[in-house]
Amino acid sequence: MEGYHSPQVDVDIRLNTNEAPVGPPEAFVADYLEAVSKISWNRYPDRSARDLRKSIAALHGVSPDMVFPANGSNEVLQTLLLTFAGPGRKVLTFEPTYQLHGHIARISGAEVVEGERRPDFSIDEGVMQSLLKAHSPHVTFLCSPNNPTGTVDSRSIVHAALGSTGGIVAVDEAYGQFAPWSALDFIDEDTPLVVVRTFSKTWSMAAARLGYLVGPRWLVAELEKVVLPYHLDTAKQIAGVLAVRYRAEMDARVAELLSERTRLADGLRRLDVDVFDSGANFILFRPRTKSGREVWQGLLDKRVLIRDCSSWPRLDNCLRVTIGTRQENDIFLERLTEVLS
Repeated sequence: MEGYHSPQVDVDIRLNTNEAPVGPPEAFVADYLEAVSKISWNRYPDRSARDLRKSIAALHGVSPDMVFPANGSNEVLQTLLLTFAGPGRKVLTFEPTYQLHGHIARISGAEVVEGERRPDFSIDEGVMQSLLKAHSPHVTFLCSPNNPTGTVDSRSIVHAALGSTGGIVAVDEAYGQFAPWSALDFIDEDTPLVVVRTFSKTWSMAAARLGYLVGPRWLVAELEKVVLPYHLDTAKQIAGVLAVRYRAEMDARVAELLSERTRLADGLRRLDVDVFDSGANFILFRPRTKSGREVWQGLLDKRVLIRDCSSWPRLDNCLRVTIGTRQENDIFLERLTEVLS
């Protein structure tokens, strides 16, 4: 197997990892530093992360025992798959999608069934139902908005998945705040559905590595049996609790990024590239007259780093750019124009 890899090099403009382009509010940082100064460092953290669960639960209007926080959404995915996948079980993905869904599933010992997406990267409901019927997966992943394509699944796709499988349906919404709707609307105690979120993107907290899952109480209780004790340190729990208090600032940043996404997409469409619609904080595009690798290297030579997806299966010549600040986006478009010409 090969590990997950994302190149990190010294550049002027970094638009390759879908991070927030600016840090959290200064008031958050001040509140955090004050709270951290009062930590009893000789004591273990709250094993249940009660205050953090309460804060996240209030954010989504659910009960705290329907929330499972962890070290980034990746640990959430890992715990979910260690609990419900494993040897002799199957996990269904729809490719291309987030690489760690299949990667962690294979590490758990599960068999990964890869469904194919349409040319526009949407999921064909008939194809999905056929795969669910043929394989009866224990975990089915939907990624909406999908990484790296930006595709937003329809409500009917989620409904169809829930109606056609007896396993868990996991909707990865790492970029959910940028999308027009959320599967959180479907969460209840009787439905084997979970929604995975992260603080890394819209909350400007990638450095903290904090994510969570919202799902039925019985499912969260099973995850608690598998995850390591004291896996969430006290400083991280404090950061999550404080961040939720700044939702208004987060919403304002999301609105600004959505505006920049539209502006950047319009700018790309004026160039010699094909642009795919996105519901996330990034855009996938494909150069028409040059190879994706050549364009990626040309941008890197001009000290702009984006994500090279050109060698990935089903993504021939595709590149992915994160929405940055207005200035970063302008520089990217300017240097991309130079590379293409």
